[in-house]
Amino acid sequence: MPVFVYKGLDARGKEVKGMLDAESPKTLRATLKKDGIRIVEHREENAPKSSRRTAAALASTEVDLKKYFERITVAEVALVTRQIATLLKSGITLIDALTAIVDQVEKEKMKRVFGAIKAAVNEGSSLAGAMSQHPSVFDTLYVSMIRAGEASGALDKVLIRLADFTEAQARLKSKVMSAMMYPAIMMGVGSLIMAILFVVVIPRITKIFTQIKAELPLQTRFLIFVADVIKDYWWLLIIVAIALVYFFRRWLRSARGRRRFDTSLLKAPIIGNIARLVAVARFSRTLATLLRAGVPVLNALDIVKDVLNNVRLAEVVAEAREAIREGESIADPLKRSKEFPPIVVHMVATGEKSGQLEEMLENVADNYDFQVDQRVERLTTLIEPIMIVGMGGGVAFVVWAILMPILSLSQHVR
Repeated sequence: MPVFVYKGLDARGKEVKGMLDAESPKTLRATLKKDGIRIVEHREENAPKSSRRTAAALASTEVDLKKYFERITVAEVALVTRQIATLLKSGITLIDALTAIVDQVEKEKMKRVFGAIKAAVNEGSSLAGAMSQHPSVFDTLYVSMIRAGEASGALDKVLIRLADFTEAQARLKSKVMSAMMYPAIMMGVGSLIMAILFVVVIPRITKIFTQIKAELPLQTRFLIFVADVIKDYWWLLIIVAIALVYFFRRWLRSARGRRRFDTSLLKAPIIGNIARLVAVARFSRTLATLLRAGVPVLNALDIVKDVLNNVRLAEVVAEAREAIREGESIADPLKRSKEFPPIVVHMVATGEKSGQLEEMLENVADNYDFQVDQRVERLTTLIEPIMIVGMGGGVAFVVWAILMPILSLSQHVR
């Protein structure tokens, strides 16, 4: 049954918007008329752009820019996943659960996505197949778990596990972003202060030194040179910065560049350790979630490889997958790579021997998530005084370079 997006006026003349299943536009108008809504504009959700619209829609010049900038966050996907799981666990059919979700969510993009999913399921598609048509919202991991849940007949349980996993990922991302927010603000404020000093303050002071033709110290000459370069060639500096960012991102998109960057990142003194902890926690929790959902281990490792966000560790997981295909255990190739911590390899080996691999992986994920929280908090605490000292040192150098010739002039006058 087609899904229509409509805009209309209620009995009091207030504008209303929504989505509704109807066999035809005529049925849509009749259904909404019973609710006291007069349609002003409507369109079929899955219809092509050239589909027929009402005269009011063609005459309308209103452009809704909001829909082009709307994004569906991981937290919103987790919330909707848990709602669907709760509805299915209560005995509600999948179609009714999707209908409730379409009526419940307020974000227009989310309504469109689940309206299209509901229409596809209503036409005979599986839930995983319908969700796979929206890769920007549901990634490979999500779709694979849904497919495994449908095959095993335990979709509601898989959805609950998926909601837990998605919420944990959202929390981790939020913690990292929150931890980096303060240093980013400090860096922005410091850059603004230095820009004002070099562009506004220093050029005015240097005019005095130029007029009296005094011999200036080395640090003052260097400061004046930097200020002149920034003032006269700021446009060139911006072009160079944009070019550097462009070529760095282009290099990073290449296979060789990304591998070298990810390998160097893992070897970095402090950030590399945190990046490794985050990747290992993601590996452990994702693999445990997939195995509990009934996904075969080879397919699970293939999915885990794509969610690690590190090419070097993804290569290790790919090697582990091939080793398992040839009859080895998961722990052996992880140990040979020396990229995974020994405790992780030991717990994986113990889980394989005892038949409790999922529990061991979840314990590893919980432990490493806790370590990530501690180290990110410690790093944030360390960055704050370093940035304050750095900013103070920069301002002190500027003041020192300006005051030195002034003091020399005053002594000369005396």
